[in-house]
Amino acid sequence: MSFQASDFDEDGDVMAEINMTPLVDVMLVLLIIFIITVPVINHAVKLDLPKASSQKEEIKPTKIALAIDAGGGLSWNGVSVPAGDLESRLQAAAAQQAQPEIHLQVDKHAEYEHVAQLLSAASRHGLSKLAFVTEPGKN
Repeated sequence: MSFQASDFDEDGDVMAEINMTPLVDVMLVLLIIFIITVPVINHAVKLDLPKASSQKEEIKPTKIALAIDAGGGLSWNGVSVPAGDLESRLQAAAAQQAQPEIHLQVDKHAEYEHVAQLLSAASRHGLSKLAFVTEPGKN
């Protein structure tokens, strides 16, 4: 390795400084290359993907309006039902995926025995969502 006159300092010792100019030039060239090539590489394929939701989908249960009149007669959603047909309807309602809510409206002159029979039949079939419907202000 030959030494030139500029490689020595005034005392005759070898200079230990690094010339940064070529390194900066190389870095600028690399920066320009990356600026030019990155947009070319970034090819995106547009996809129309479905949107997903993390919220639980709630299935609203159906409502069954059961009414007992003063004589003990039953009506299912406003339609009169014979007492023997009640068991099969309750069994079909209990088999549904989302258990239906039973809204029970009883005439104030009806005997409690009819209400108790209906409640025990609903309990036997596993129907536990039961609501008593009242009409306040009616005497």
